[in-house]
Amino acid sequence: MSDQLKKYLLPDHSTRIETVRLTGAWQTGLAHQSYPPCIQQLLGELVAAAVLLASNLKFDGSLILQLQGDGPVSLILVECTSTLEIRATATLREGQEAPANGTLQSLMNPNGNGRFAVVLDPRRKTRDMQPYQGIVPLEGETVAQVLELYMQKSEQLDTRLWLAANGQCAAGMLLQRLPTQGGKTNMMPQDETWTRALTLAQTLQTDELIELDSDEIIKRLFWEEPLLAFDPSPVIWHCPCTRERVADMLRMLGRDEIESILAERDQVDVACNFCGKPYAFDSVDCAGLFTPGPDSAHAHPRSVH
Repeated sequence: MSDQLKKYLLPDHSTRIETVRLTGAWQTGLAHQSYPPCIQQLLGELVAAAVLLASNLKFDGSLILQLQGDGPVSLILVECTSTLEIRATATLREGQEAPANGTLQSLMNPNGNGRFAVVLDPRRKTRDMQPYQGIVPLEGETVAQVLELYMQKSEQLDTRLWLAANGQCAAGMLLQRLPTQGGKTNMMPQDETWTRALTLAQTLQTDELIELDSDEIIKRLFWEEPLLAFDPSPVIWHCPCTRERVADMLRMLGRDEIESILAERDQVDVACNFCGKPYAFDSVDCAGLFTPGPDSAHAHPRSVH
């Protein structure tokens, strides 16, 4: 099945394997977004990576991965909660056109000022659980390389990622060497386990990630390994934008501003800055914004798909 994260352990528990394949959730995320294929690919790869990494969060909250650039694409941002709810967006710089064959570096880091940020955002802040942000230069030719370098430098974890995405599917596989108690990396014979697993995983091709389901990929790569498999976890697309929240924002603009917009057009059109979902308020809806009571637009949400 698609839209699932699957986890495995090698027999000596020294190496973690994870796979994710998103179709329905990914296409839901693209429903109101229109990106060139090269940007769609980068966004989808970061989505798959966020799910793979967020599945190991030790707190209730969110993992946010953010690519910031000085090229045609100024921002790619993905948020994945500890319950594997995802949302993602990309922002193109006005006046700059993304080349059809654009790469991560040409699209986001042509002048060398790009940054990669990882944010851990717990839902409930306590003295021992505060938001964390790590920012590093945007190094690496692919999204996978950016994350691998970050994990090695910041987390001291040997991590390899295989990522792929197009307009129909976002998929990925993670291979990670686990620390022993006390934070020390596993030594021989666990070294042999990691080397063997890495050798097998490196045969995975991009088209296989796109075309094959997770079970088939694991079967092809690790058919000789007695893997310990865990129950799969569902992944869903979720953006918290609602018509009610948009209505509240329009109220903050004030009646005069809204009436000024309506004087120029038949309705007020607003799209979520994150997921792109459109919301339309005609003159009756806008009048209801400033009329308290159960018949207001706030009480009767209408969305345009």
